[in-house]
Amino acid sequence: MSQPTAQHRLARAAFALFDEQGYEQTTVDEIAQRAGLGRTTFFRHYRSKEDVIFPDHDRILGQLKSRLHAPGHPTPLAAAADAARLVLQSYLDEGDIAVQRYALTSSVPVLRDREITSVARYQRAFREFLAESAGLSLLQAELAAAALVAAHNHVLRRWLRGESADPLTEFDLAMAEVSALFSGGRSRRRTAIAVFQTDEDADTLLAALRQTYGTG
Repeated sequence: MSQPTAQHRLARAAFALFDEQGYEQTTVDEIAQRAGLGRTTFFRHYRSKEDVIFPDHDRILGQLKSRLHAPGHPTPLAAAADAARLVLQSYLDEGDIAVQRYALTSSVPVLRDREITSVARYQRAFREFLAESAGLSLLQAELAAAALVAAHNHVLRRWLRGESADPLTEFDLAMAEVSALFSGGRSRRRTAIAVFQTDEDADTLLAALRQTYGTG
């Protein structure tokens, strides 16, 4: 079994100390000491104790954007769903660290605000991609991106709370719901055709239909 990296040791030490004595009361020096590492090593991996808490969103966002533009997706919305799945998988790979982060960010306002800011970056990436690639209006792209993020977060939080034994399957079902809402692209007018018998002549009937349904 491979040894945990310094970064992983620092993260585990930080979360243990946050749990024992609180986020505000914990210092960088205490985290490094608990991990058995020096202060210099800490700052080689993290800029602050706040950075220990969060995943590397810059790296994950870069992977997300690459996945969005990767070949092989049948539709832009399918590409966006696949990219969102990548983000979910990154949390699942963290295991108990992600669960501890969820508990901490739920109770510390400044951390919760940062998490919200990070989520907004993902949503913006989806919005820009869908507006460019899916033929959606800016409003439609915004709505689709918000739906993708909401569905992702719904599944993620259920897993973090221990309510989901198979989050990836739940995620795929959630993405199917999103796809059903937006797979039509630009809104389309639908035509309804009724067949019936009447004694009216065709011109009179067509005029009545136009008046009723507002068609020209």
